[in-house]
Amino acid sequence: MQLLPPARRRAAVAAAAVPPELLGVAAFFAPGAAILAYALVKGKGNLKDGLSRLLTDFSQGYFQPDVGGKTIPVAEGELSDLAGDEPLFKALYKWFIESGGVYKLVFGPKAFVVVSDPVVVRHILKENAFNYDKGVLAEILEPIMGKGLIPADLDTWRVRRRAVVPAFHKQYYDAMCSMFGRCTERTIDKLEALLQQSGGSPVTVNMETEFLNLGLDIIGLGVFNYDFGSITSESPVIKAVYGVLKEAEHRSTFYIPYWNVPLLRAIVPRQRAFAADMAVIDATLDGLITNAKETRSEDDFEALQARDYSQVKDPSLLRFLVDMRGEDATNKQLRDDLMTMLIAGHETTAAVLTWALFSVAQSPEVEARLLGEIDSVVGDRAPGIDDIKAMPYLRATLAESLRMYPQPPLLIRRSLEPDTLPAGLGGDPKGYPIGKGADLFISVWNLHRSPHLWKDPDTFRPERFEEVFTNPAYGDTWAGYQPEAGRGALYPNEVASDFAFIPFGGGARKCIGDQFALFEATVAFAMLLRRFTFRLAATPQEIGMATGATIHTANGMMVSVARRQGAPAGAREAAERPVAAV
Repeated sequence: MQLLPPARRRAAVAAAAVPPELLGVAAFFAPGAAILAYALVKGKGNLKDGLSRLLTDFSQGYFQPDVGGKTIPVAEGELSDLAGDEPLFKALYKWFIESGGVYKLVFGPKAFVVVSDPVVVRHILKENAFNYDKGVLAEILEPIMGKGLIPADLDTWRVRRRAVVPAFHKQYYDAMCSMFGRCTERTIDKLEALLQQSGGSPVTVNMETEFLNLGLDIIGLGVFNYDFGSITSESPVIKAVYGVLKEAEHRSTFYIPYWNVPLLRAIVPRQRAFAADMAVIDATLDGLITNAKETRSEDDFEALQARDYSQVKDPSLLRFLVDMRGEDATNKQLRDDLMTMLIAGHETTAAVLTWALFSVAQSPEVEARLLGEIDSVVGDRAPGIDDIKAMPYLRATLAESLRMYPQPPLLIRRSLEPDTLPAGLGGDPKGYPIGKGADLFISVWNLHRSPHLWKDPDTFRPERFEEVFTNPAYGDTWAGYQPEAGRGALYPNEVASDFAFIPFGGGARKCIGDQFALFEATVAFAMLLRRFTFRLAATPQEIGMATGATIHTANGMMVSVARRQGAPAGAREAAERPVAAV
């Protein structure tokens, strides 16, 4: 027998000494160890990133349907980029600067096309709008909003839009502006009471919370004639509304839709709480709908629009929909419509006011010009529609808040049929073919802060909306921002900016509540700035940013509030009539 070399002889002896069970265990764990080692290599030392890339490679090959987009650049992002302290839209902006106006983001079993170019956005929202639905967003919101306008399929959306749009007319807005003023007086009274308790010294207030309360009261009264009274009290309905809002935000940011699994819905505490909150809200809305139908006064919508809303006990949107002749929506559809407006119209306007105050409090020149305009137009009374139109700088300030902090920062779409996205700036001249089922993120944050579309995009400057801006690199594919193109509109919009500024979306499925939101925010902001001086009580870094359905603060908008020097104590024309409510 030939002798083995010493090294091999030692290895053979060692192997013979290992029990067979341990060899089996080693064989069992070896593939896993190899996968982990390979993941470390793929992730460049970051195990989570490596495992994410392995999952992506596997799932893209076996589970993900082919949705085209093979020529679209893939962002070199890592899972760890999304797991840090920065909100998602910040990471999307970084990859936009690196990868261009159209790129693909791939994590795990899903791939998203991220769009940050106005030419491509115009194609999706306007030129080929009916080839896209709300996709992932509809799946998230359907359990909450049902077939309301936001998540509705195209067929339902067409019917409901024709029914709802006539309700937003001048007489309705006149009545709403008066109600906006009365609700804002509640917030003013609350701040005045805090200042009295402090002996007139400045008080620190979380104004984000106050704007949320104000927004909830306004939506309740304006949409279904229900007075939440959230500025001064708290009720089970208010708690339920905020619980549903938090769950909507959770579902919009959580990757795996575990709530679709019946067993998990039954055992996960937050899902049980969500079901209980929905039951409270549904019972409230059902009662309001039943009451409205029992007191129906049917008429043509022209006659409804001609009503003297200043003398109507219930000037709500629900009353209009119930009284409109030929409108035979089921209780379920009306409930879905109301729930959609409650969720969509509450947090968004509160966020606009929060970030407008954040910006103005740090911009003395803007604040001085605003106060001059407010003092000269309305003094200390609640603004009406004509007053709002006479305060263009205030409206531009709110628009600038929406540019820098868009609500929402992302729009979600899914292609219903194959399409070819245009190239945009610096893109493939042939465009980008995508297939049926492709999911797209329209990054409103990227559009609104793009250095290709705006001068000094990270500077808060309402004056920009009076200035022409073009980019010759686009040639004739993007018209630039042209103030004259939007002259006469309530706010700068997608027409004036050729889809570089889309605070309320654009095209056929543009938000129908845009004017309601701008009227509401203008009235509230004018009345509060006229009465009080606001200064940040924390640094911008301490306030922070977080995101869900909207951009909100990470730690609250803590503000030092003082009576404005020289402000009158109180002509309160808006408070003479009580707020109408069921």
